[in-house]
Amino acid sequence: MSATKAKILESATLFEGPLFNVRRERVLEPGGYQATRDVVIHPGSVVVLPVFPNGDILLVRQYRHSVGCFLWELVAGRIDGGESPLAGAKRELAEETGYTARRFRKLLDVFPTPGFLSEHMVVFACQGLQAGPPRPEEDERLEARQFSLRRLERMMRTGRLRDTKSIAAILYYARFFRRR
Repeated sequence: MSATKAKILESATLFEGPLFNVRRERVLEPGGYQATRDVVIHPGSVVVLPVFPNGDILLVRQYRHSVGCFLWELVAGRIDGGESPLAGAKRELAEETGYTARRFRKLLDVFPTPGFLSEHMVVFACQGLQAGPPRPEEDERLEARQFSLRRLERMMRTGRLRDTKSIAAILYYARFFRRR
């Protein structure tokens, strides 16, 4: 029987930062292939899909330096050390939008970029929203807005909604959860 995980032969940290680390590993992968892999080590993240009683979904718009433009996205953020995904989702929702929610339901548990990134992303839908003052982090400049599902689908088709995690979560919600 072959191994189901790679055997790490060598490992070196190339970069340590406040949000992620980068490691270079020489591995023996299942099937016997030996390779060198650079991996971004990330603690995991949460995505929140806030749904209003009329079916509208809340997105935030923010500047993303890595792609050089403003993007509309679902609420999202890194899981803090020792925090559960649900606790992280509640914290991110309150920080970025000011809203709290009575109900959270896990939609997805995914790896957004498994080719080189260890990040594990958990997506929640939430309902029973109560407004409050947002508490963004110091470097966050966010604009929040409600969108109908029809408008979000149009934004996807026309390239105005380009964030992959948001597109995947919204389409999954619309296809598998909305009518429940």
